[in-house]
Amino acid sequence: MSNCLYITATEARSGKSLIALGLMETLLRKVKRVAFFRPIITGGKRSGHRDKDIHLIASHFGLDIPHDTMFGCTAAEAAQRLSSGGKGAGVLDEIIRKFNELRENADFILCEGTDFVSSTAAFELDINAEIAKNLGCPVLLVANARDKTPRGLMQSVELALDSLNDRGCHMVATILNRTDAKSHAGLVKEVAAATAARDQLVYDIKYDQVLGKPTVGEIARILDAEILYGADQLNRHARHIVVAAMQLRNFLKRIKHGTLVITPGDRADVILACLSAVSSASMETIAGLLLTGGLKPEKPIRKLIAGFPRAVPILSVQPDTFPTAGAVDRIHATISPDDERKINRALGLFDKGVDMKALGERIITAKHAGITPKMFEYRILQQARTRKRHIVLPEGGEERILSAAESLLRREVVDVTLLGKEGEIREKIDELGLRMDGARIIEPVISDKYVDYARTYYELRKHKRVSEANSRDIMMDVNYFGTMMVYKGDADGMVSGSVHSTAATIHPAFEFIKAKPGISVVSSVFFMCLPDRVLVYGDCAINPDPDARQLAEIAVTSARTAKTFGIEPVVAMLSYSTGKSGSGADVEKVREATAMARNMARNMYPGLEIEGPIQYDAAVDPGVARTKMPESSAAGRATVFIFPDLNTGNNTYKAVQRSAGAVAVGPVLQGLNQPVNDLSRGCTVADIINTVAITAIQAQS
Repeated sequence: MSNCLYITATEARSGKSLIALGLMETLLRKVKRVAFFRPIITGGKRSGHRDKDIHLIASHFGLDIPHDTMFGCTAAEAAQRLSSGGKGAGVLDEIIRKFNELRENADFILCEGTDFVSSTAAFELDINAEIAKNLGCPVLLVANARDKTPRGLMQSVELALDSLNDRGCHMVATILNRTDAKSHAGLVKEVAAATAARDQLVYDIKYDQVLGKPTVGEIARILDAEILYGADQLNRHARHIVVAAMQLRNFLKRIKHGTLVITPGDRADVILACLSAVSSASMETIAGLLLTGGLKPEKPIRKLIAGFPRAVPILSVQPDTFPTAGAVDRIHATISPDDERKINRALGLFDKGVDMKALGERIITAKHAGITPKMFEYRILQQARTRKRHIVLPEGGEERILSAAESLLRREVVDVTLLGKEGEIREKIDELGLRMDGARIIEPVISDKYVDYARTYYELRKHKRVSEANSRDIMMDVNYFGTMMVYKGDADGMVSGSVHSTAATIHPAFEFIKAKPGISVVSSVFFMCLPDRVLVYGDCAINPDPDARQLAEIAVTSARTAKTFGIEPVVAMLSYSTGKSGSGADVEKVREATAMARNMARNMYPGLEIEGPIQYDAAVDPGVARTKMPESSAAGRATVFIFPDLNTGNNTYKAVQRSAGAVAVGPVLQGLNQPVNDLSRGCTVADIINTVAITAIQAQS
């Protein structure tokens, strides 16, 4: 079940606000607490500024949510971050942060995409697809049909859907907005047939002239006009524009219902003719008068105007007639919160064109898009921050470790202890220009804990013929010292491996931290951060050839690890054969392990979906799953992949990492009494930050 929806469009000014109004009304009938969010707004943060669509939705539906919490950042802020490097990662991080903060007090979030009017449609669609994917929102596409041929509109929709699909977005529906009853007849069926494989709904909303025209009040606000008369009539819609630069007998023929008359302010004849037309039962009613050149009616004319029984808006602007007419023509009509006529008309059009019951059900029941790498990173940092833990980093002199430690300390994710020679570490910190006042630095051999740690190690390992002298030597090793800090409760977890081997990092933990009660095998998982999702691979680092029972235990433990980090587990027990199609000792081991894992899950993890033996393609691809294992509800949906042995798992994770450009976070050890985790020697600063956060979360539990 999804708890959000993202509205994006084929191009700017496609009418997203109308769709947002209709969807908000639909959602509020089904969901108690609905919030509204825009990732990037075009305005600034100056005092009193409000995004027009946020203001519209919040005002009309009475959302008691501060305006500043309903958007990610401004377009100016986004441009500044992009220009400073990082390919927009900072922009996306900020959007994700504010979206998640808003979600804490909402059951559902309706997101409306960007309005980069000056950008190309393809560029804007890519930005919105990337945002929607990383927020984990299903997508509703709005296609502007106005002034488009059926063929042109069809091409526009298909290109947009292809782009969204390529980015890994899950489509809910496409709405063709502003269609014409004649030129677009039958278009919904054509689009539905052409996009049937995408499993989406298709609707159309007819073009309404009133919604496409600005009110006199909008024109006054945009042109910064002075309102001379008729301030209570500004909600009139300017359906037509006429420049009165001709004789009255020719001008009066051009007046239609809702005409805005633009004329120099000294044309008393035009002003009086317009007022007469307003009072005449045989003439159409104008929307208002716009006087140009900074010229205003003289006193006798003003006295005459004041005596007319029917008021009409009369505005005054400084520019001359021609530039004023051009400025009015360029105004894009919007729906304002105080324009109840437009709002009701928009809701009526949405209600008439869209099956709200079917769309509402599709939105609420849309499958969750899965956690993306950016969302995964955000969640683990937030989760680690909720109950801050103390992590020891034995490789205190390594530049990447120091940079990661600074970031973790400044973001208050964990408390940090660095191991190594204090003078050398302080010198390195200064050399790198880091600020790490909160970091604790310990040199093991001169630490006041050294003797106690060596004695404890001796007591724990003397049955293995370890002498007291050996114990003192061993405790000089930073990984042993760090692991003993965790064992003695002086730290909550340890992360090492950026310059040490996996064996050097985890061997001390196997010696004296050991496995939790009831766990027969310590194993590992990698979090595989693909462009559009995060998967869990186990065991790819520790156990060379687990037997069926060990494999079953690894499966259930890995599922629980996935759940701890916000990934909904669906387990695939991998083999070279799917279902009953193959045989052999290796397949039988996986088949037996699957049965054992299901039995374990009944007690340890009720409701856990486990499928096996199954091949990787059938586990991850719904299309292949329908062919190879049509009766399975888990096939094609796997998020946790259990490999039959270390040879298969280690090679697979590295192949995916290198060939698919995935980021592999891990190995994350599971089953230990206290958390110790290993880094790759090629790890980045971001890898270290993520692994430390994961270790802190393990320590919390």
